[in-house]
Amino acid sequence: MAPARWPWPRVLAHRCGGQLAPENTLAGLNVAHALGCRGVEFDVMLSGEGSPFVIHDETLERTSDGCGDMSLAPDAALHALDAGSWFDQRFAGERIPGFGHVARRCIALGLAANVEIKPATGWDAPTARVVASAAAELWRSAAQPPLLSSFSEIALTAAAEIAPHLPRGLLVESMPADWAVRCRRLGVVALHTEAGQVTAALAQAVHAEGLWLVVYTENDPARARQLLEWGVDCVITDRPDIVREADT
Repeated sequence: MAPARWPWPRVLAHRCGGQLAPENTLAGLNVAHALGCRGVEFDVMLSGEGSPFVIHDETLERTSDGCGDMSLAPDAALHALDAGSWFDQRFAGERIPGFGHVARRCIALGLAANVEIKPATGWDAPTARVVASAAAELWRSAAQPPLLSSFSEIALTAAAEIAPHLPRGLLVESMPADWAVRCRRLGVVALHTEAGQVTAALAQAVHAEGLWLVVYTENDPARARQLLEWGVDCVITDRPDIVREADT
């Protein structure tokens, strides 16, 4: 049974702005919007105080001037970090944003959102509960809900318990043989996988299960166009400046 028409944009900027801005920042959202992108993907993890922040890594060193574990950091310390200078001095002073700041900017700019629940090790369920609860409230009056996704099946189950009305997608690094069984058990609407693994036959098989197929992270416009022609519903890219042209 083929799924209904994909309701989100077919090309999403990875980690807010892809490779064109410091990842997972408000600056990235602004860049994506300025390029004409209609949607973004980003990651949400909890601070040491249990607050949701938009960041990918469990540690702070790669994308900020901080150090140590994200899961141990107090909110005030996170708000003070520079998350832009590592990328380019033009972005000096850019902050690690709270989930609420990013959500409200997405809504204001008209950007659809794929929110990846990114728990630190051992924090799958607590992270999912906070993210799902916050997402339900933040997008309560929005025209389109976010798509929640995660590699963690524990997180996806916990998110469904908190906000069953929000759509969810299962992220996988490599396609497991029992992907259809897992998706049915979790009640997700989409399967997200690495773009290089996808074939036309796989796209057809995923649709036959009534699921949408999302791929990451494809930066070649020709390959992105081929994936979309095969029936892939959404391409997440680091190069929204060139790959978004595939969705024309």
